[in-house]
Amino acid sequence: MTTKQKTIIVTGASQGIGAAVANLFLDRGYNVVGNSRKISQKNELQRSDKLALVDGDIGLASTAGKIVGTAVERFGSVDALVNNAGIFFTKPFTEYTPEDFRALSSTNLDGFIHTTQSAVTQMLSQKSGGSVVSITTSIVDHPLAGVTASVPMITKGGIDAISRSLAMEYAPQGIRVKRGGSRRRGYADAQEQSQGVPSHAVAPRACFECQGYRGGRVLSHRGEPGHRRGAAR
Repeated sequence: MTTKQKTIIVTGASQGIGAAVANLFLDRGYNVVGNSRKISQKNELQRSDKLALVDGDIGLASTAGKIVGTAVERFGSVDALVNNAGIFFTKPFTEYTPEDFRALSSTNLDGFIHTTQSAVTQMLSQKSGGSVVSITTSIVDHPLAGVTASVPMITKGGIDAISRSLAMEYAPQGIRVKRGGSRRRGYADAQEQSQGVPSHAVAPRACFECQGYRGGRVLSHRGEPGHRRGAAR
């Protein structure tokens, strides 16, 4: 019996964390669809027949449609989405401009909404569950005096908030919605471990190996140093 390989979408995949995530999935035999504005022209990805590249601005709904369409046409499914695309820059709060806010919102929020909506719609049609992991930052919960990033944190904090809501909304359909990069992560354990998708590897500061959650307590755990079995988060 042949088991169909899962397909992972990674946004912001041309370099840095996104490229490392995509390469890790490729190393483990997954199909990967990578996106960034000009990913086909320049990227840090290994060459593989399991890799498809989609150029485009993640802030546009049409780009999300192309990404998911490519995944389905090339590999037959969408099994996980890694929302890694994002922009970040620091300024004193009083110096951020309306243009700055629009740029941050377009990439960080519009990109999240468009791509996640398209991916979840496809997952629902497949009736086989799935995973959505979004990369954020620990300074959403633990701001630093030396990092003047108040306006970018509106967008990163927004992703944290919507991820908690979506985790509850789609848990009955077996779609896990999590985010990595923040220390406050109890809701991430509210759903089952990803079905074969190593989500712990794509969000190293969050623990996605806990299985089961009830009344604020982890029921079973296999993993991250410093966690205690049964400890409330």
